[in-house]
Amino acid sequence: MLVINRKKDESILIGDDIEIKIAKIEDGSVKIAISAPREVTILRKEILDKVKEENKNAINKDLDILKLLK
Repeated sequence: MLVINRKKDESILIGDDIEIKIAKIEDGSVKIAISAPREVTILRKEILDKVKEENKNAINKDLDILKLLK
């Protein structure tokens, strides 16, 4: 993992076509702007992790119900 410092309005480039720019820094929060091609999926990791966990729980519950049918 690369860790670097950036100030407001400074950017990081990933490859030739993805730019991450620091848009605002305020009260311990950082707002970033991401410029990437439309075909690049951009997701918030904590939300993706929550969806994966919910899907996993849903599968387990469905399996429990199916066991009751036997």
